[in-house]
Amino acid sequence: MKRRFAYVGTGCRVKMFLDPVADLYSEEAEIVGLCDASLQRASYHCKRVAARGYEKVPVYAAKDFHLMLRETRPDTVVICTIDREHDYYIQESLRAGCDVVSEKPMTVNEEKCAKILSTVQETGRSVRVTFNYRWAPGATKVREVVASGVIGKIWQVNMEYLLNTSHGADYYRRWHSQKENSGGLLVHKSTHHFDLINWWIDSIPESVFARGGLFFYGRENALRRGDGAYTTYPRYHKTETNKDPFAFRYGDWVVDDADYESHVYLDAEAESGYIRDQNVFRDGITIEDVMNVMVRYRNGTLLNYTLNSFSPYEGYRVTFTGERGRIEYEENHGPHLVDENGRKVINDEHSHSGGQCLKVFPHFKPPYEVKIETKAGGHGGGDPLLQEQIFKKNPPKDALGRSAGHEQGAASILVGIAANRSMKSGTDVSISDLVTLRPGATKLSELI
Repeated sequence: MKRRFAYVGTGCRVKMFLDPVADLYSEEAEIVGLCDASLQRASYHCKRVAARGYEKVPVYAAKDFHLMLRETRPDTVVICTIDREHDYYIQESLRAGCDVVSEKPMTVNEEKCAKILSTVQETGRSVRVTFNYRWAPGATKVREVVASGVIGKIWQVNMEYLLNTSHGADYYRRWHSQKENSGGLLVHKSTHHFDLINWWIDSIPESVFARGGLFFYGRENALRRGDGAYTTYPRYHKTETNKDPFAFRYGDWVVDDADYESHVYLDAEAESGYIRDQNVFRDGITIEDVMNVMVRYRNGTLLNYTLNSFSPYEGYRVTFTGERGRIEYEENHGPHLVDENGRKVINDEHSHSGGQCLKVFPHFKPPYEVKIETKAGGHGGGDPLLQEQIFKKNPPKDALGRSAGHEQGAASILVGIAANRSMKSGTDVSISDLVTLRPGATKLSELI
């Protein structure tokens, strides 16, 4: 019998979870319903999968979510809505007897997180959080090398993550720019990074101290540095943008349909109220663009983490220093380049075009490089592996523990949530004061 999947939230991300069912797993899984605040948007995705030979899928308005659950009887609900709504749909799906696949972050604050954990316990159903970074070849190889014990007990981790002026700017054009919607980048984006570190060192975060601010995006910052010309329009669509390199233009993105984002966002504006292309130099942005975080783990390891969202290029560097040596991993993505009209020159600057490098520096011995084999597919070949785990009836066993449940999802977001608290209070924040995560456990692998 095929497993039945229903979907709520049909923005850009949902195709990562729709298309594999239509293209690869139609013998084992089926799409039984799509639900969204915009019927226009949901219907567009319905047409996309129908064009691949998939039978027509029923579409439901957001207000009819419970009706979709009753009529379609899904085994699993896939949640790709705005972040602040994740908790509602997770809880309602669990109470309806469904398992859940949730896009990251699982939710945006400690109150909602605690309710999700409680509902999982009450219902006995499961929540999977889609941390696709774990499945990327580079991240997987880092985990293997760290777990081998080659540098002994790890006491210090440093991670610098850079978002460029295309990808990074995108968070300030959309609903993500309001902290109540996304939790800020320390929750929405850094949940990936904190999850990787939790998983790499197999430990649970204990306390957090953070500083940050909005120093580049926003109207006031643009005026301060002499970029006032870029502040004179509320959005980019149908606007003379003065060759603004930060402008979002619907034709700039290379996707499976040249008008994909127009269908998903522009055509759905009247129903959803979602403006995809707001000016990044407007008033009212409430999230940070520079963030520094210190984390202490239950096993004693210390983390220094920084995130910047206006770098010329994209990528990250992470180092692990242990009692027997050091591990360094670097991943370089493309720069954000534009032509004389402000249009993007490189359309795939988020790819691994700059390469990856993993090196081990043992004490008293020569350093050596560890080979990383990439494969086809998003995130260096990681996305297809995650999709296989979700949609294949009997997926391959994963010895590396790359699947994350509700407790591991909480361990990630609680670092960002605690960081938000710390930035506001100016003090160190204990995660156990926010949400209780198995007090006796020290390893992430002890959490679901």
